[in-house]
Amino acid sequence: MKNVSSKVNNEEYFSTDHLKADLKGRSVRGGAVTMAAQIAKFVLQMGSTVVLARLLVPEDYGLIGMVTVVIGFARLFKDLGLSTATIQKSEINHNQVSTLFWINFAISCATALVVAGLAPVVAWFYKEPRLTYITFALASSFIFGGLTVQHQALLQRQMSFTSLGKIEIGSMLAGVVTAIISAWYGLGYWALVFMQIATAIANTVGVWVACSWRPGVPLRRSGIRSMLAFGGNMTGFNIVNYFSRNLDNVLIGQYWGPQELGLYAQAYKLLLLPINQINGPITSVALPALSSLQSEPEKYRRYYYKAILFITTIGMPIIAFMFASADKVILLILGKQWLGAVPIFRFLMPAAFIGTFNVATGWAYASLGRTDRQFHSGIVISTINVVIFMISVRWGAIGVAAAYGLSQPILLVPLLMHCYSKTPLRLSELLVALSKPSSASIGAAALLIGINWLIPGEINLVISLFIDLVLYGLLYIGIWMIIPEGRHTFLEILKTINNLKKKPK
Repeated sequence: MKNVSSKVNNEEYFSTDHLKADLKGRSVRGGAVTMAAQIAKFVLQMGSTVVLARLLVPEDYGLIGMVTVVIGFARLFKDLGLSTATIQKSEINHNQVSTLFWINFAISCATALVVAGLAPVVAWFYKEPRLTYITFALASSFIFGGLTVQHQALLQRQMSFTSLGKIEIGSMLAGVVTAIISAWYGLGYWALVFMQIATAIANTVGVWVACSWRPGVPLRRSGIRSMLAFGGNMTGFNIVNYFSRNLDNVLIGQYWGPQELGLYAQAYKLLLLPINQINGPITSVALPALSSLQSEPEKYRRYYYKAILFITTIGMPIIAFMFASADKVILLILGKQWLGAVPIFRFLMPAAFIGTFNVATGWAYASLGRTDRQFHSGIVISTINVVIFMISVRWGAIGVAAAYGLSQPILLVPLLMHCYSKTPLRLSELLVALSKPSSASIGAAALLIGINWLIPGEINLVISLFIDLVLYGLLYIGIWMIIPEGRHTFLEILKTINNLKKKPK
């Protein structure tokens, strides 16, 4: 009787037919919950950044940045793209997910051993003995990560965003508290190490409590070959993409040391922080929804463009504002010792602006099951980025930031054209969706910079930044109102946001 009950309990995580009856409502409510969770995480992350930046020094962040390149690369093997495969596949069963679970866990344990074994190599490469123990300690986080991949995928497949949001907030809070206490007691860079380990442990506990599914024994012929191929292509893309995106950290650390890398890494992290808070949660909602619509091209297109419009309407003005008030943002959040990051911060802005909708290609590739095309495009783009970094590193962190920031908008169009080929999506329709938020964001930033230049003033930093924020917000909304059809589109977006507050029937 117990086995029958367990089987029934497990089956509820596999079927998604019940989601289509109210897909829009679930997406809206899921977006509300996920964005609320991201706001809470953003506040936590910003608060911890403000506190830790004053308790630690740039060199501490530089040391962790050196190891993070290796740890982040190895972390790609924890998932192997199999979580997305579980979300994307129209029909799955208990045996398939169980087999994928044990594959993920075995690979994660093997990865932890490999990373621990490479600790002396990392220290030798950077000529920094302290990296040996840092790398060895962080390797333990892989074991916990491998236990959560399929559980999180099942929760996301069922659009259980409330549970996922609680888990993310709780685990981040555990990590932040651990880091602040450790830094307060003078543990230096170890505070950042302990933060990652505590977050991983808390996340594992939370996921297993929230998801009652438990894996069975792995089976050789469980029908996962297509899922492994899907995940393999996605992992291949993530590997080449990660290598190209993090080679800048490796080269700066190798040629210019932890101080220069600390400034670059912190500027990059601060710039991407708001993008990740928006794109991550919207992706967790949009990907399962788009996957369920892959056989209905017209509905798929409408949902896709509306989702892109939504994230850029929120993300683009944030990045543009940070560009206009970069010196004030850095000074307030990080403090005077980080002012050297301001030019790096500004040079990275074009790439960050494009990054507000960098999920556009990922959504299409993953939801339509075309990760093979994603892998091929990733190889080409990554090769170009590697060349850019290797040439520009001779001019230090600023040179790398300028080269990367200015090159990404140029690479955008061919990347999108390749992605949309032989799909229901069209580049022209995407540009229409992007035209209004981009025009309003850039226009408001230009006007704010001009106003501050014409009316300089020496006032309190917090007050000055608040005035900039209010003024930018008014300019942004004002430009939306005068753009052709801008008023109607903006009001529709506000209506959608308002619907987020409504309870489900």
